[in-house]
Amino acid sequence: MTSYRKYPQSDSKILYGLAAGRCAFPNCRREVILESAIDEKRKQIGKIAHIVGHSNDGPRGDSNYPREKLETYNNWILLCPTCHDIVDAKDSTYTVEILRQYKMDHEKWVRESTQNEIINVTFTELDLITKYLISGQCTPNDSLTVIPPKEKIHRNHFSVSTEQFITMGMTQVRQVGDFINKCPDIEFGERLKQGFVAEYERLKNKEQLHSDDLFNTLLDFSSGKSNDFKNRAAGLAVLVYLFEKCEVFEK
Repeated sequence: MTSYRKYPQSDSKILYGLAAGRCAFPNCRREVILESAIDEKRKQIGKIAHIVGHSNDGPRGDSNYPREKLETYNNWILLCPTCHDIVDAKDSTYTVEILRQYKMDHEKWVRESTQNEIINVTFTELDLITKYLISGQCTPNDSLTVIPPKEKIHRNHFSVSTEQFITMGMTQVRQVGDFINKCPDIEFGERLKQGFVAEYERLKNKEQLHSDDLFNTLLDFSSGKSNDFKNRAAGLAVLVYLFEKCEVFEK
């Protein structure tokens, strides 16, 4: 990120995904991952702020807070550079409790914004997202078995919030299926599944993500890491379609 500290990558992905790549400060919500030209990398201007201070004598420092919990998603809030400087300069105003509330409110806003756009998803967004999903190299995995979505939800100990996301996505599963079936490339659907399964395996086995963390990180992947809520809604629709069709999330 834009700091010299080394943040755990898996926790960083969860933070950015749940924040939709936007500043969590109220009335700001500035995009902190900036789109670039096709042949350029996207620009990263976001800053991870510690809710409980990284050092005891720093902003919001607390010597009683467990050190092992300082560098985790639960103790971070995603901010733009300006808001980051403000909360650290005025730590008596922006307390631990206030920042936790800001983070909770922002993530709720992201969920609701995605929900509001799910009914507006069209083939245009699905085309964009599915092309992203099949753009990488992947190796098929045939070792898993399909089980019903309700059983997957139960076995993976998903929270009510994640179950609500799955319910949202189910409203567009038929449209995703129609999009894939109408594709002239008869192998498109299989390549889409393989790309998704490959990313699932990488996150689960290499980054050791599980349950809600794994689902939320896959949602960020499925939406092409887009900050646009219609694209995120399309990514959710594709993710839930593959959640239902693919051999994942069953263990």
